[in-house]
Amino acid sequence: MRFYTVVFLVFLCFSCDSTHRNKKPNVILFVVDDLGWTDLSSFGSDLYQTPNVDKLVANGVKFTNAYASCTVCSPSRSSIMTGKYPARINCTDWIAGHQKPFAKMKVPDWTKQVNLDEITLAEALKNEGYNTIHLGKWHLGEEDKYWPENQGFDINIGGWAKGAPQKRKESNGYFSPYGNPRLKDGTENEYLTERLASEAVQYLESNRDSDSPFFMNFWFYNVHTPLQAKQEKIDKYKAQITEITNHKNATYAAMVEHMDDAVGNIISKLKELDILDNTLIIFTSDNGGLIGNYGSREQVTSNFPLRSGKGDMYEGGVRVPFIVQWPNKILKGKTVDIPLISPDIYPTILGLTETMGNTAHNKNMDGVDFSKVLMAEDKLDRASIFWHYPHYHLEGAKPYSAIRKGHWKLIETFENDGLELYNLKEDIGETKDLVLDNPKKVAELMKDLNAWRTKVNAQIPEENPNFNEDFKDIYKKGKWVNKSDDEFLQYLKISN
Repeated sequence: MRFYTVVFLVFLCFSCDSTHRNKKPNVILFVVDDLGWTDLSSFGSDLYQTPNVDKLVANGVKFTNAYASCTVCSPSRSSIMTGKYPARINCTDWIAGHQKPFAKMKVPDWTKQVNLDEITLAEALKNEGYNTIHLGKWHLGEEDKYWPENQGFDINIGGWAKGAPQKRKESNGYFSPYGNPRLKDGTENEYLTERLASEAVQYLESNRDSDSPFFMNFWFYNVHTPLQAKQEKIDKYKAQITEITNHKNATYAAMVEHMDDAVGNIISKLKELDILDNTLIIFTSDNGGLIGNYGSREQVTSNFPLRSGKGDMYEGGVRVPFIVQWPNKILKGKTVDIPLISPDIYPTILGLTETMGNTAHNKNMDGVDFSKVLMAEDKLDRASIFWHYPHYHLEGAKPYSAIRKGHWKLIETFENDGLELYNLKEDIGETKDLVLDNPKKVAELMKDLNAWRTKVNAQIPEENPNFNEDFKDIYKKGKWVNKSDDEFLQYLKISN
């Protein structure tokens, strides 16, 4: 009898171990809002301190040529959720976008949400038995029917229409009260990022006995304006800024540290629950760093050596940090320079979790599964990556398309049919336009760009019949952000 008991116990232990080993990995996707390419100490910052994210770099794969699919937030986020270029789903600007009724180009009528007929990443994983939770920023639809709880997430904490904490009478930005319909207000002086991290840790604890893996979509509101942080952190960085530091904004530095603390708290909980080894973690940003708010002289961050920042098509607006960690499953401490872009996240998570997803949806995905790169493959089966932004942005952008192929990057600006060509290997700062020196390369890239726009049915801006150069100054003052054309026309009638 004792013999059979031992055999049974051995079988039981083996069975439990086998079940644990065969369980699909948990997935955590960290997306930081407006985090620039050099805003981590492991990516070159001389001021910001990010020890917890740096550990992800040390224990995972660091991509130095990773890109957001747009220079502003909502399109990049839509591409992460769908695996498609923003141009394919016509979600091409931040929601609700800038109104420019008298600009030279007429902005097309674009989609201001992720439509419910799209199979989101959360829905694909949920259909395979994943528990799903969204925490933080959403900004993918004005109406609540487009919010996370209706896009594949079992739980939504903090995700709604707005893209940044609101600083108004009824809300206090990053400090409670938040004025957020999907987040209860906390105690006095509670900081939003700490609260969201606490909610994430509580979720991990409550999910510890579940037989199902989880997908945690943690989308920070940090480091988007308004610039707010706890005073002790601000004071810490004020004491460290010198004339020679590239990064000089103490409040922004403190916001970066708040973000890093949140990552650290979540990683610590994964370790405590002994599930870190079975958790795939992806960390990135939705666009390049914001250099400065429109009309303000205060520097928010610097993307040097990259040119420009958020809202602009140069590298500072679209190149972002990108890190993947999965202990004992992928490479460790590896730096890779293969270009990636936001839509790649969806198919790669499907690949690493061995999830089929929806066949019809997958056929139209633009993203490429880069799983093999994480295992040591030194190339990706893709020739080019693309951008399309038929809009205006206060930080500098005019309607454009762009392509990167190898080390070459071509930008087409629609207003004047202007073209710019840069060799990013030799000139990462895009200081020397080579368009006149390389007509064959320009022709090659334009052919590829035109073919891609046709393929995804990209909306092209047209000449604006109401164009009036006299109203340039009004645009520059930023008076008509988020205002409708009718409101603008009414203002003109009154003022004239």
